[in-house]
Amino acid sequence: MAHAQSHTKRIWIVFWILSAITIVEVALGIYKPEALHLTSILGTSPLNWIFIILTLAKAYGITWSFMHMEGEKTWFRRAVVWTAVFLIIYLVTLLLIEGDYLYSTLAPLVRW
Repeated sequence: MAHAQSHTKRIWIVFWILSAITIVEVALGIYKPEALHLTSILGTSPLNWIFIILTLAKAYGITWSFMHMEGEKTWFRRAVVWTAVFLIIYLVTLLLIEGDYLYSTLAPLVRW
């Protein structure tokens, strides 16, 4: 019975950590601080970078906890995590490049 309680406690800890990250994301999305929203770093605002980093942290936490990666061999963990991180970075890079292109192309035609 103690074994089941340890998993229950662990699930609640993971739940609260993921909830806290989500609450921070939602609060930043609602308030959009000007210092983070109206500046640009590496092609996008620091607010967007915060969202990207927090989302990756949540994805890693979900993978680590609910896919039981902490119990796997090191090479398998690295294969799963590194592949996912590479693909996500690649996707984010492409989205930022294409988004910037569309914004610069459509800016004279669209009232933002």
